[in-house]
Amino acid sequence: MRGDDRLTRGRGRYTADLRVDGCLEAAFVRSPVPHADLLGVDTTTARTLPGVAAILTADDLTDVGDVPTMFGTDDSPPWRPLATDRVRHEGEAVAVVIADDRYRAEDAAAAVRLDLHRRPGHAAPGRADRLYPDHDDLALEKEFGPPVADTTWQEAHVVIDSRYRQQLLAPTSLEARAILVEPGSPLTVHCSHQFPHGLRTGIAGALGLAEDDVRVIVPDAGGAFGSKSPTYPEYLAVVAAARDLGRPVRWVEDRTEALTASSRGRGQDQHVRIAADVDGRILAIDLQVDADIGAHPLGAALPGQTALAASEAYAVPEVHATVRSWFTTTAPTYAYRGAGRPEAAYAVERAVDELAAELGLDPAELRRRNLVRDFPYDTPTGRRYDSGDYAACLDRCLELLEPDRWRGERERPTGVGIACYVERSGGEPGILEEYGSVTVEPAGFTGRVGTSSTGQPHRTVFAQLVADRLGVPADVVDLVEGDTGEVPEGHGTFASRSTQMGGAALAGAADALIDEARLQAAARWGLSSGDVAWDKGVLRAGTRELPVAELAPLHAEHRFTSPPAFPYGSYGVVVEVDPDLGAVTLLRLVAVDDYGTVLDHTATHGQTLGSIAQGLGQVLTEGVVLDDEGATVMPDGLLDYLLPTAAEMPRDLRVDETAVPAPDNPLGVKGAGEAGCIGVPPAVVNAVADAIRPLGGDPSRLRMPLTPSVVWEAMQP
Repeated sequence: MRGDDRLTRGRGRYTADLRVDGCLEAAFVRSPVPHADLLGVDTTTARTLPGVAAILTADDLTDVGDVPTMFGTDDSPPWRPLATDRVRHEGEAVAVVIADDRYRAEDAAAAVRLDLHRRPGHAAPGRADRLYPDHDDLALEKEFGPPVADTTWQEAHVVIDSRYRQQLLAPTSLEARAILVEPGSPLTVHCSHQFPHGLRTGIAGALGLAEDDVRVIVPDAGGAFGSKSPTYPEYLAVVAAARDLGRPVRWVEDRTEALTASSRGRGQDQHVRIAADVDGRILAIDLQVDADIGAHPLGAALPGQTALAASEAYAVPEVHATVRSWFTTTAPTYAYRGAGRPEAAYAVERAVDELAAELGLDPAELRRRNLVRDFPYDTPTGRRYDSGDYAACLDRCLELLEPDRWRGERERPTGVGIACYVERSGGEPGILEEYGSVTVEPAGFTGRVGTSSTGQPHRTVFAQLVADRLGVPADVVDLVEGDTGEVPEGHGTFASRSTQMGGAALAGAADALIDEARLQAAARWGLSSGDVAWDKGVLRAGTRELPVAELAPLHAEHRFTSPPAFPYGSYGVVVEVDPDLGAVTLLRLVAVDDYGTVLDHTATHGQTLGSIAQGLGQVLTEGVVLDDEGATVMPDGLLDYLLPTAAEMPRDLRVDETAVPAPDNPLGVKGAGEAGCIGVPPAVVNAVADAIRPLGGDPSRLRMPLTPSVVWEAMQP
């Protein structure tokens, strides 16, 4: 894997590893409470401590603009880089200390005294104590699809009415947030980030600079999962400090900060109603979502992704969804691997299993009767599914799962669960485009693309893609991304868009390079370009030949645009439940996904395994624990926030693919980064529900994470 194997060998170079002469280190003073009036910040003692270069508060940043929000609303309340009159969540940044090393900065931050007047805090949606004087705590309310007719509910043979909770999750990437800013022209920002061009825009806008006056470079990044795509308030404070001091300043987030102050994922209360006829045909789905988006509008509009996906894999004539996003006294909720689609799949797939139980139908047969068959398919909530064979995917999943094998007598309660899903990849309008270029240089070829790896093997996959397009060895192709000084535009890496959008852009650029090379060779020889052939990096016309390196430098670029694509899949799980303790053991897990055409099966397989692990984390162990006011109750960090390890992966794990190409993509590819987070949670909970139902248990009492106590309580009469 050219250029990527160094990461597995421990040779990565991350933001914390960069060595810059004269670099200062930052530490933030943060609110210890979820909600309070900020009456004063006393920095007197802290300023006298050794090594302290500066302490900045909100009063020092009046010339810095508000924090930009990628998924805010038109009337979002302002979000300042450092708190002004009020703190609205535990861990909110109030001041930043700059010192000659991190330890002295931390000591000085601990010496800053905050004068706080406590206010009531509320972690639950719809019950906050009006966080903003001039803005309701309801940040957004929006409907998707026409309301379901009253007669549909009245005339249905059965109506399922269920409520579910999507707990808050901490993204917990291996490397937390990190930024290093070097003042100068241009201002150079090294940041572990998913969207360097977006960060450039955010910083330039907040500081009143032209975008060309800011250069963002992404070093190696140790994961992200959505949480590293915004312009965070801490970033603006560090940029301002470097600008004011005229020296480089770095901030590296520690794990405590990441768990209390960084963005979180999920966080929804869901109310689902499904109507069906006597034959199990689903007539209507109504989904109501109350989302806790935290104290700031960073992700206010993101729950709309759940509403848009409310049809899931089913051809349902009436689908309606309502989203309400609420401010709460917690850290901001934002995109986390899947960003809205895992939430929709969980709500719908859990309710579909309840519907199957009510009708006395096999859950797989109920799904099969309702799957979308004809494509493209327009959902009532506004999606256009591009292509697929959902039934074939489900059939393959059942073939590998062998559900009948597990239904006999076993010593402990055993359950089988399945889930189907449809996911959106590529992004939404505004980012459904990507830049790519290919340049011929004397030493080889260089591809440039607007994506930004956060650990994915882009250098391997993209170099091979360009090489295959050009017909040359992959080892003569280099890749540049994650640098706004080298790549003029781009929309980054999230929404499973890298290969779908960036790969297509590079393919188009490679094709354009061949065309340009043929034109230039033809001009040299006095021929038309149609007389010149490209042959593995050599131009040929009759007996004439010209290595393309002799035309160097030669450059071609391409901007690829397309609608989103819709990967899909079916997941199956077999579990065993300890009747005395409630512990859940996975006996088999099957994942069958369709990512369209797969360019690199090794890379795709790794993406699938990683997302499965995170899906298992949500359903079995993970959850941000808060008190009623929104304060974090995880004093021991990752000993309290339980991440899955290799030991939690099921031994019998079967991963397979079907492959229906994407019609709107020249490569046929769809996104492949988030599948397991979507399919695993509902499949596991459905399996546990299947195990406890014959014992008189109540599946409606199951909630994620499925800790032994949760399962044991659901098993009680």
